[in-house]
Amino acid sequence: MGREFASVGVVGLGTMGAGIVEVFARNGVAVTAVEVTDAALHRGEGILRGSVDRAVRKGKLAEEDRDALLGRVTFAVGLDALHAADLVVEAVPEQLDLKQRIFAELDRVCKPEAILATNTSSLSVTEISVATGRPNQVIGMHFFNPAPVMKLVEVVRTVVTAEDVVTDIEALCGRLGKVDVTISDRAGFIANALLFGYLNQAVSMLESRYATREDIDAAMRLGCGLPMGPLALMDLIGLDTAYEILDTMYRRGGRDRRHAPVPLIKQMVTAGLLGRKSGRGFYTYEKPGSPVVVADEATPRSDAEAAAAARGVAKVGVIGSGTMATGIIEVFARAGLEVVSVTRGAEQSGRTCEALKTSLNKGVVRGKLTEAERDAALGRVTWSATIEHLADVDLVIEAVVEELSVKKALFASLDEICKPGVVLATTTSSLPVIELAMATERPADVVGLHFFNPAPVMGLVEVVRTIRTSEATVATATAVCRALAKHPVVCADRSGFVVNALLFPYLNDAVKMVEASYSTADDIDNAMKLGCGYPMGPFELLDVVGLDVSLAIQRELYLELREPGFAPAPLLEHLVTAGYLGRKVGRGFRDYSKR
Repeated sequence: MGREFASVGVVGLGTMGAGIVEVFARNGVAVTAVEVTDAALHRGEGILRGSVDRAVRKGKLAEEDRDALLGRVTFAVGLDALHAADLVVEAVPEQLDLKQRIFAELDRVCKPEAILATNTSSLSVTEISVATGRPNQVIGMHFFNPAPVMKLVEVVRTVVTAEDVVTDIEALCGRLGKVDVTISDRAGFIANALLFGYLNQAVSMLESRYATREDIDAAMRLGCGLPMGPLALMDLIGLDTAYEILDTMYRRGGRDRRHAPVPLIKQMVTAGLLGRKSGRGFYTYEKPGSPVVVADEATPRSDAEAAAAARGVAKVGVIGSGTMATGIIEVFARAGLEVVSVTRGAEQSGRTCEALKTSLNKGVVRGKLTEAERDAALGRVTWSATIEHLADVDLVIEAVVEELSVKKALFASLDEICKPGVVLATTTSSLPVIELAMATERPADVVGLHFFNPAPVMGLVEVVRTIRTSEATVATATAVCRALAKHPVVCADRSGFVVNALLFPYLNDAVKMVEASYSTADDIDNAMKLGCGYPMGPFELLDVVGLDVSLAIQRELYLELREPGFAPAPLLEHLVTAGYLGRKVGRGFRDYSKR
């Protein structure tokens, strides 16, 4: 029989500690909540009461259940109050010496059979455990914020943690309604090791003025479906906390440069710009602790100001016959613009036309447009196999195969055919836009318009400016996106743009975790979905995108940026070589042939 854990202690009543207290008390466990001073204890009690009162107001907790929950909690100053606890969970700030002192004292105070757990998100559980005389009874229980809501708990075992301790903590997680992922003691564990490299890279983009804070955050929310953009998430976590986690991961994790905190983070921490809790971080907030963002000196100018320099666009040419080209045609036609579709021949035009009709008919069936709107959209499209029919359009978008030589030849032809002032756009997701621009005599008019698949559904478009793109061209491109009810984000011409440059290194890091046998694809997917709120785990996403596509993008990033951490994981290369390309072939990281 495993331990019952009738009594639990929690040390530290900040946001996380108070949340952990609530998790235990909600599930019928008596909790002793401990702080170092009366003032800190009072603040912690206020955090807990505020949380459960909000749950009552939202109808998620009955008043009598709230009262019963609070009745299970005993508040105390000093660790001596934990002498009878079966389990103690430490949730104090991420400082190794502080945690070691607390664990040494807990070892003295607690009964011999008690389990001691740390909620550290980045420090070595092993180094914490050796401060006690019972390292075999020390384990990591890494809850995620907000603890009462987030389902994941990373259970971190050291090389000496007893097997029955691991088993009993796993069972306890189930009793608490949590999903546990058991892993060994490594810097960042699963979620933070994958998350903070991505966050640090996003800060680097902002520091180099590659894109604005608003555009970086919008790109990842709209392009990847993430619940928050990376910079807003950093503000929520706290820049001081993020710095400590990154610094610890850098020192403990092999000194990977991508975990070396970007200098801007340290500068902001020094200046007291810690995020929401201080009222100012990457964004400015209504007041300290408030989630309400207010305008500041970095807030971008209004859409009306930006649109003043835009050229008018009434007629659009779309080149290509694939899924992306068809989706872009639909987007423009449904928005009321005249579209000329150019393919390589009548057969391709016919297939593209049928694909467009099928998509529009689905929209009618789903109630997203009327039959009259469908017919009007179809009536706005002219089908052609001749590029010369683009002579009078205002904007051309190419969506042909991702081969530089093919696209350069196409842009050279468009340069000869199109009238002056036409915006020439490429939908490339990885090739350098400047190469296409310099194939023309009008590089100022060339821009990237990277739509996301499926184009009629996805709300994001990356507007990619080269060092030769004019302000009028950028203004026209962004105005067109807004006319399509899309959200444009402007970035410079660099491999991966915003979304792929942040997304694919994270996916590559996940592959390296499996390759190193640190964890399984299932556990990593669960960690990122349940711990970070991602809509898909990295391996689910890799199989959907296609491992061959993912490898090609990762290679482009590595070749351009020359960052050793971006080198494609050998396991990814081996799977592609073996023909395991993901869902499209029935086998990738998972086998779909039997599903």
